[in-house]
Amino acid sequence: MQRARLSAAGAAVLALAVLLSACSSKPVDKTAGWSPNRIHAEAKDELKSGAYDKAIPLYEKLEGRAAGTPLAQQAQLDKAYAQFRDGQRAEALATLDRFMRLHPASPALDYALYMKGVINFNDNLGLFSFLSRQDLSERDQKAAKEAFESFNELVTRFPDSRYAPDARARMRYTVNALAQYEVHVARYYYTRGAYVAAVSRAQQALADYRDAPALEEALYILTQSYDKLGMTELRDDARRVLDQNYPNSVYLARGLRGRDKPWWQLW
Repeated sequence: MQRARLSAAGAAVLALAVLLSACSSKPVDKTAGWSPNRIHAEAKDELKSGAYDKAIPLYEKLEGRAAGTPLAQQAQLDKAYAQFRDGQRAEALATLDRFMRLHPASPALDYALYMKGVINFNDNLGLFSFLSRQDLSERDQKAAKEAFESFNELVTRFPDSRYAPDARARMRYTVNALAQYEVHVARYYYTRGAYVAAVSRAQQALADYRDAPALEEALYILTQSYDKLGMTELRDDARRVLDQNYPNSVYLARGLRGRDKPWWQLW
């Protein structure tokens, strides 16, 4: 009996030791005694030095410590920027969406819209996907379209914002890139003999994007596709529009050969 009691006592001591060990291994919060201003200063330093992975948790701490204050709002925006620079695109967009949902009247709403647009604008997989060899018809331009929507909301709601001029420039580029993408897909189908699909994508570019440089090629592909399909009246209509808008079209002279300029020189 005495031995059993000793064993029980030993087990209790062992359990206590394990518990204490677990407690001692818990990470220590070095910011526990810090003021919100100090956390903000430390996070800012980490951000400036490029230590985004260290800045992000500090901004998260600051959101909680300074809840309900302009400093907490700024912490959310700075966290989104740090996440973006750290390669956490989805997390940054979620942070910005949360900010706009919680603070719809914030004076920094224009910046949040601008940042959301920039993050999607810089999503290379979306905007510049046709550089790779993957089937162009399977690509999604969602990021580029969402970038345009954010920039458009920014310039519509805040036309005098300091971010509006750059947003407008990015909108023009995005429209040109989206039109160029549609034409790339139309050309892809045309060169493979899928003329109905080529007509559909060329028409899509012409319907959705006005004054984009890529529309010259879209009209040419439309003309040629109708010709291949034996739809002579539609071919002649498309050719007439091409002649009216691009009387010196290089495509009429040389066909669908590569351009002299790189693809990104869209104007």
